[in-house]
Amino acid sequence: MKIYTKTGDKGKTSLIGGTKVSKSHLRIETYGTVDELNSWLGLVNDHMKEPEIITFNKYIQDRLFTIGASLATDPDKGTKMKIPDLHEADVKLLEDKMDEMDTVLPEMKFFIIPGGHVAVSHCHIARCVCRRAERLCVEMQEQDTFVEPLVLQYINRLSDYLFVLARYVGHKLQVEEIPWKPRV
Repeated sequence: MKIYTKTGDKGKTSLIGGTKVSKSHLRIETYGTVDELNSWLGLVNDHMKEPEIITFNKYIQDRLFTIGASLATDPDKGTKMKIPDLHEADVKLLEDKMDEMDTVLPEMKFFIIPGGHVAVSHCHIARCVCRRAERLCVEMQEQDTFVEPLVLQYINRLSDYLFVLARYVGHKLQVEEIPWKPRV
């Protein structure tokens, strides 16, 4: 089987369920951003040293594929394909992992400028891409395009997780947080 189909040469693609849409459709932009986030998370993992964090991030990548499948499905069409699902327990796992990492982090008393180490910076880039995916999901809702509510909740919590992960990685690497000092 060849990877190229030539069916997208005219700027159209198919959702799960068969509906053809423009490649610039908001739904395509949204799940494309989730795919981008998944790739950034893979790069984040390439910089991780702790096996537990690597394993957890791979679990998140699996959830991102699930979210991508949900976003790529036409909600108005039936499909014979079994679409993986997201559970409230997935959101709870993110919260639990953040709480666990927070136990070793100093209290945050200022805004933090991203940077200080390549691993920290990549976590922040992933966080920013995650926030963009969240904004696109919200835009879909505002345009009355169906988005599973749990998808939005998970993406929101994931961006928080990525922020805490950036701080945690910096802490483990003994990288000093860079406070933002506004010019007044």
